[in-house]
Amino acid sequence: MSIPSSVRIVVFDMDGVLWSMDDPIPHASEALERCRLSGRAVYFLTNNSSKTRDDYVAKLARFGIRSNVDEVVTSAQATAQWLKARNPAGNRRAVIIGEEGLRRELEAVGVQVVNYREGDTVDYVVVGWDRSLTYDKLAQAHGAIVRGGALFVATNRDATYPFEGGRTLPGGGSIVAAVATSTGIEPITIGKPEQYTMQMILDREHAAPEECLVVGDRLDTDIALAVRTGALSALVLTGVSTEAEARGLPPDQQPTYIWPNLSHL
Repeated sequence: MSIPSSVRIVVFDMDGVLWSMDDPIPHASEALERCRLSGRAVYFLTNNSSKTRDDYVAKLARFGIRSNVDEVVTSAQATAQWLKARNPAGNRRAVIIGEEGLRRELEAVGVQVVNYREGDTVDYVVVGWDRSLTYDKLAQAHGAIVRGGALFVATNRDATYPFEGGRTLPGGGSIVAAVATSTGIEPITIGKPEQYTMQMILDREHAAPEECLVVGDRLDTDIALAVRTGALSALVLTGVSTEAEARGLPPDQQPTYIWPNLSHL
């Protein structure tokens, strides 16, 4: 399906759109090349905070999709940039629940990742997806917020993560919910559907929202992000959300397009 010539940026989610875990989703690489050949800018936007942008460039290459680090935006990177903008002088300390991608993005902007000890003062608790979650990590986050005065920041609040065979796994939002429940504090959320990541892309391209198409598999993050920012959107049915769920939304919240897969782009 042709998209309007006024669209000059196409933003792709990755998990559930370009691949499922370590399996490529058919038609993805061809669709990406068509976008590039049309002269449109391409970005890859994910709420997954576990990997670095370099990791994503390497994974995209394994599936025949060319990219560079500047085209990849992750919730970990966006969170790091948000923290940097909030306190550009540095000397920030954070307790994190997350994997190597989150740690490295935070350290790259001068955030010191620490363990919480009773009596410590901590600037931030940053929570993302963590497949090595332990009770001790939850206890440290709890203590840093309740007694250490830390600001609670979530990379994203995805309840689930797409898995092979159409199944799902607990997402970063399930971990965020545990910390929110124990502390009674709701976090500041950086990733989709909040607009911060999209604004990073629009600012970089000096573009208006209506010049952008967001392609994703989740109504609650990808499509909601597009709706909030005024961008066009396409729901692909290769991940989490279904066509029936999309049609059940109010008209002003529905995706602009619904495609079985990326061959329709």
